[in-house]
Amino acid sequence: MASSVAYVLLLVAAFVLGLYHVLVEGGCAGRCCRGSDITCVTADWGMDRVYRTCYCDEGCLRTKDCCYDYPTECSGQSCVVTEWSSWSGCGQPCQRSVRIRRRYIEQEARNSGEPCPSLGEQAGCMEYRSHQGESCAQNTGPGFITTMEFGKGRRKHDIYGTPLDPGFCMEYKMESLTPHCTVENRPHTRWMQYLREGYIVCVACQAPAMRNHSGSCQGDGQESNSEELLHWQAVGNSRCRGTWKKVQRTAYCSCPHVHSFLFI
Repeated sequence: MASSVAYVLLLVAAFVLGLYHVLVEGGCAGRCCRGSDITCVTADWGMDRVYRTCYCDEGCLRTKDCCYDYPTECSGQSCVVTEWSSWSGCGQPCQRSVRIRRRYIEQEARNSGEPCPSLGEQAGCMEYRSHQGESCAQNTGPGFITTMEFGKGRRKHDIYGTPLDPGFCMEYKMESLTPHCTVENRPHTRWMQYLREGYIVCVACQAPAMRNHSGSCQGDGQESNSEELLHWQAVGNSRCRGTWKKVQRTAYCSCPHVHSFLFI
């Protein structure tokens, strides 16, 4: 008799446990939480194969009380962004300005996934023709340089549809630079960190910077000798500037990418 009662009680306990499991939706599906969150809890099989209270927050990996399906339901999802937009215009002709391009979030990062990268970039630029199609007056002064990445957004034709000159490359030996270059860490100015005294750098003279009939860029020093100190300034940080000496003119730039720049 006692054994029969025990058997019935066991059946009841199993039924209640099974009913509890059905009534309480377990698992981490739709329940994943960031950080440590004690409310991000349910009842199901844990990763240790014990049926109990388990969690679906990121902290459960540390406390080792995640639900069994945490790895599949809550694995990190990295941020997804769109492709870069085209560079914006340069603003007023014949004035140094800044171009901007952007990208947008398609999917936010989840569960410790890779966070979103920078969504905006800037680069110095200048339009060398007025709205009437006239070339801007030749300016004297230092050569203004920016990253070679900016060249990907440059126009290949002028406003009349005429192909622009493919340009040339000037090689310089860096003689001096201000300390403001090496401490730059903004996304659009990090290229300045690679400027170093004594290094050979390449600077491309391309349209639209090559805008005069002499086929040169401002500050390129083509008429100077190899011992003459020439001045340069980085676009995007007026305090990053220095001097260099001309090495040679070549058809194409062959310096490493981080030591290749553009005249603006």
